[in-house]
Amino acid sequence: MSKSPVRAQAKGADGVSEGRDSAVGEQAASRPTKATKRPAGEQVPRGGAKTAAKPASKSAARAAAKSTAEPAEPGAKPGAKPESHLAMVRRARRINRELAELYPYAHPELDFRSPFELLVATVLSAQTTDLRVNQTTPALFAAYPTPEDMAAAVPEELEELIRPTGFFRAKTKSLIGLSVALRDRFGGEVPGRLADLVTLPGVGRKTANVVLGNAFGVPGITVDTHFGRLVRRWKWTEQEDPEKVEAEIAAIFPKSEWTMLSHRVVFHGRRICHARKPACGACPIAPLCPAYGEGETDPEKARKLLKYEMGGQPGQRLSPPADYPGKPAPALGAG
Repeated sequence: MSKSPVRAQAKGADGVSEGRDSAVGEQAASRPTKATKRPAGEQVPRGGAKTAAKPASKSAARAAAKSTAEPAEPGAKPGAKPESHLAMVRRARRINRELAELYPYAHPELDFRSPFELLVATVLSAQTTDLRVNQTTPALFAAYPTPEDMAAAVPEELEELIRPTGFFRAKTKSLIGLSVALRDRFGGEVPGRLADLVTLPGVGRKTANVVLGNAFGVPGITVDTHFGRLVRRWKWTEQEDPEKVEAEIAAIFPKSEWTMLSHRVVFHGRRICHARKPACGACPIAPLCPAYGEGETDPEKARKLLKYEMGGQPGQRLSPPADYPGKPAPALGAG
C-alpha cells in the first residue's frame, strides 16, 4: 500500500502522437506550392496567380480538435487514452483489496442483536446518522423487543421514543406497519428473502440488502449516499439511480465480496473521502483515484479532515465489534 499519496495517472498515450500530428501539419503548410498551368484563355482568379490554401491535413485537424477538447479529469495524464472497461475493473478490484487492508474491521455501523433490531434500526437510519439511531434504539427495544410488541404500540408513544431520528411520524407508521406484517404474514420472524423483505412497509432494496447481508449472510450491495458518491468518483459507474448502480457494481465484483465491499466503501466515505472536502492528501488509495485533487492534497491539512477512529474520535456504535480500534460512541445525552 502506498503511504504517500501520488496523483493517479492513467496508462495510455503519452502525447507523442499529438506532437507528430502537429509537426506533419506544419510541414504540409510550409511546403512550397508548385505553379499550376492553366488552359489557354482561362482567367486568373481575382487576387493574382496565388493558389487557394490547401485544406488542413487530417492529422492537423485531430491536433486542433485535441487542443480545444475539454480538460482532463483530475489526476489524469494530459493526452492519455480513455480507460478501458477491463482496466477499470482491475483498478476497482485493486481499490477493494486496498480498502480491505485499510479497514479490516469494517462492519455495519448500526447496533443490533437480531434481524428484527437490524431491520428497525435501518428504517430509522433514513435522513439521520447511525450514531443518532444507535443512541435511540436502546430505549426503543426495551419498550418493544419483538414485532408483536411493536405492532401493538400506541403511535404517539412510539413517536416520542424515535423523535431524535427525525421524520418520526412517517417512521412510526413504517415501524408499526412492518411489525404488523411480520406478525401476521411471517410468524413474527424477519424473512430471509429480498422478495419478501421489500413487501414490508418502509423497506426498499437498500434496507433489504443491509438485513440480508448482515443478519442472514446473503451477499448484497448497499447503495447509500456514501457508496453512490464514491463509486461515481472512482469512475466505476456513471449511474445515479441506486438500482442501476447496484447492478453495474455487482458485475465488477464476485458475489462473495458484495457485503464487505459495501462496508469498506461506506467506511472510506465517512472517514476520508468526504462529500464536500475529501482528504486526498491522507488517502492511501490516492494513486488509484481518478478524482485525486478534488479535495485537500496537503498531507497535514488532509489529516485534520479525518473522522472517527482515523481522526482519534469515537465511532458511531455504542457496542462496536471487539476488533474495532476506535472508541465506542457515547450514549444519548452523555456527550
